[in-house]
Amino acid sequence: PRLLSQFFFADERVTRVVAEINGLDAELDPQQYLVLLNQLHLSQAHLLAVLERIMEECIPTQRHSRDYLVKFPEELLVDNLGNHMLFAAECLLAGTFLEVEESDGAQLRPRARNLLCSLELVRTVLREQSLSQPNCYPEPVRAVLIQFDRLFAEFELSYVSSLVAVKSPDEIYKQQEIIVLFCETVERALHLGYLTQEMIDGYEPLLMFTIPRLAIISGLLIYPEGPLSLERSPEEMSRVFSPFYNLLKKIRDLLRVLSAEELCLLERSLCTAE
Repeated sequence: PRLLSQFFFADERVTRVVAEINGLDAELDPQQYLVLLNQLHLSQAHLLAVLERIMEECIPTQRHSRDYLVKFPEELLVDNLGNHMLFAAECLLAGTFLEVEESDGAQLRPRARNLLCSLELVRTVLREQSLSQPNCYPEPVRAVLIQFDRLFAEFELSYVSSLVAVKSPDEIYKQQEIIVLFCETVERALHLGYLTQEMIDGYEPLLMFTIPRLAIISGLLIYPEGPLSLERSPEEMSRVFSPFYNLLKKIRDLLRVLSAEELCLLERSLCTAE
């Protein structure tokens, strides 16, 4: 159950697979080479997972901030992102630019080198600690982990920033505005009896259609200064809504002529219509 013991065996597996790859002629046995590459990917992912748990146990209050992750496109926020970053660093150090422009890769190589050197140091230090005192983390071990955590975060942000357009602070703020609008819409719908808490707790599929419909009405009439404010230009709105700027104006104009009873009837119908 000790994390350092788990790290030792995970590290042993990575070392063994690397040795097998180095001793294999990929041209003579390409199939076995692909098998070993997959094993290396899995073993490195396991090693990083154990290392992450060790850092959470050893330096929980000294971790480098990961607030920048909110800037990343959602499709990149996957469980194996860390392992992908490690693979990218290895490619860059080998002079292979699989995903980035060569000029960007040249700038990233020093960070990749520092990251991989730091990882090797972490592996050495934790192996030694696991063989001597697997129940504690002395200060030298903590210092090595803090450095690795910082270098990993810096490389991750730099690499992804060169790969895709990360969200600007303004885009993040607009996204948060939409989240607030949806939360207030749900609260209002519960208060008015359009929805029930049981529907939400049970993940009622109809809510995927109902809540956005109600949010449009709320954004146009109830919270007109929010993310659906038509006082802004289309360019100032969130990209979620800006393509529908003219349509939203027509909807708002139609909603304004409804009486309170008619608006209530409309919202109730939106909660049942498919």
